[in-house]
Formats: sequence, structure tokens, C-alpha cells
Amino acid sequence: MIKAERALISLTDKSGIEGFATELTNLGIELLSTGGTAKKLRDGGLKVMDVSEYTGFPEMLDGRVKTLHPKVHGGILNQRGNSVHRQQCEQQDIKNIDIIAVNLYAFEKTVADPDCSLADAIENIDIGGPTMLRAAAKNFHDVTVIVDPADYPVVLEELKRYGNTTLKTRFYLMRKVYALTAAYDTAISAWLEKVDMDSNSYFSGE
Repeated sequence: MIKAERALISLTDKSGIEGFATELTNLGIELLSTGGTAKKLRDGGLKVMDVSEYTGFPEMLDGRVKTLHPKVHGGILNQRGNSVHRQQCEQQDIKNIDIIAVNLYAFEKTVADPDCSLADAIENIDIGGPTMLRAAAKNFHDVTVIVDPADYPVVLEELKRYGNTTLKTRFYLMRKVYALTAAYDTAISAWLEKVDMDSNSYFSGE
């Protein structure tokens, strides 16, 4: 079993993350993070590399572009046992990202506000989060993906015991990802179905 070396953490629900990230650090696992999550981890005394530093590309467009980069997705999607993948990653200085801990913008909480505008709702549709989650879930053979803080203990237990998680656990976690992203997209679609564009001014000045 290949030892996990690197984790990317980017969370809306940050409950329990300081303890989880501290344990990862104690196991010698490098932390990558973004925005508010990186700040929270640093405030807790942890060493964190910003994703923008890792990729060499800044967060931009008001945070719309943070993790959508080949060094992130190549690090997630490369098959560790594929020699061609390994060679290509080495050529492009892409490092393995072995653990993804991500949850999504709180779209349903945002639109539960009766005064929520279409523009506010649109800005709370997560793009990078579901993309990372789906990538990690697709490559569950090699990547541990966590969407629920309740799964931190089992992941830590296996990391301490084996240096990585078991394939059975990664498959269990992968299924949770697709259930989450399916429910997330369903919630977005259901809310948008109720929007009357004739009475909505999406762009200022319309």
C-alpha cells in the first residue's frame, strides 16, 4: 500500500477540521488548502500550502477559479500504477494528491432565504468542489475522498495503521460523493425550475 503524502482540504462545513488536519500533519501528510479553510488551519498553528502556491496560478474571478488547474486534477486523477501517468506527471511537476476533504457551497441554505436573488443563488453554485469530488471519486482506487466530517475517524484510524486507507473504505467514501453531488444538482435544478425570469433582473440595470 502506497503511503498517503498529500491532502487537499477546502471546506464550507469546517467542523472538526482542526483536529483532523493536525492528525494528518502528525502523520507527515502535506496540507494544501484554499481561502477561509487555509486561514482557519493556519490560525490553528498548522503549516499549509495555498493551492495557488502549489499551482503557480492565483485565485481569481472573485474566487470562481481556485482549484480548476491541471496540477490539482492531474494530482487527483493520475493512476498511481500507470507508468505513463507517472511519467507525464513527473514531466509536468504534478504531485499526487492522495486525500481530498471537500464539501460544497451551501446552496440550499442560501436559497432558503425568501429574499435570495437569482444572482445570489447562482454565485452559490459550487463548480470547483463537485469537480474535485467527482475526480477523486472516479479515482477511488488511489484517492481517499471525504465529504462528511463523520468519516474523519475511520480515515485517521486506517492512515495510522496502514499509511493509507483501504480500498473498501475508499469505495464506501466514493459512493457518498456521488450521492452528495446528485442531491446537490437536484436541489439546484429544483430551485431554478421555480424561477420566473420575466420577473427577475439577473444583471444590474435590467
